[in-house]
Amino acid sequence: MIEWRQADWRTTAGRIRDAAVRSGAPVTYGLIGVCGVVFLISPLSGFGGAAHRSEEALIAAQAAYFERWGVIPAELWEGSAHALITPFTALFVHGSWLHLLGNLLFLYVFGAMAEERMGRVRFALFYVGCGYVALVCYAAAHADSGQTLVGASGAISAVLGAFLYLFPKARVTSLFPFLFFLPLRFPAWIVLIFWFALQWAAAQGADAGPGVAYLAHVAGFAAGFLCAWVGYGRRARVKVPATEGDSQP
Repeated sequence: MIEWRQADWRTTAGRIRDAAVRSGAPVTYGLIGVCGVVFLISPLSGFGGAAHRSEEALIAAQAAYFERWGVIPAELWEGSAHALITPFTALFVHGSWLHLLGNLLFLYVFGAMAEERMGRVRFALFYVGCGYVALVCYAAAHADSGQTLVGASGAISAVLGAFLYLFPKARVTSLFPFLFFLPLRFPAWIVLIFWFALQWAAAQGADAGPGVAYLAHVAGFAAGFLCAWVGYGRRARVKVPATEGDSQP
């Protein structure tokens, strides 16, 4: 949940937030809907179990699904047309309900305001482009791997990176394990830098197998931050000092 502390509701921060609410952020919500529908009709959701006569058939169907739509690093560099589009298709494929809901929660919280600031078309291109780059970076670091990589994490990490640059004074409600999971409000820059540091540390300790693609998270976050920095410059940053006045939800 995002909260703004400001002395005047007419500030740029308030206008951007209100515009995001009014517009409904169609690209953000559309991406959430597409990912949800794709998962529901996939063999991973559990709703199509009747179509597979045995557990072995279901497992085979899931493996074939990942191989068709996910990124396989060892195949990506062969240059086939199908392999080259998999970093795009993989953005809409998730491996479990937890994987799906975790990604979509971050997209829901941070995507709407980033979309309003960038514009719908630019945000859509930004999301797909940075997501593609993040998965390619991971594939390059694991070029010999034959395991599949799926998920929107790289693209959503890019949204977090752009949000950090564009809205450094936003306050977000977060749960930190070492604070006993209490819901506390922090400036977005603290939360996102802490998240980035965790991903970077995890990426350094990851082995050669895909597992959780921490490197894709790091690459996506960096790409998103750099795109916002290059594309918008200092004039685009919303820097409203926190005050003791009323807060706008």
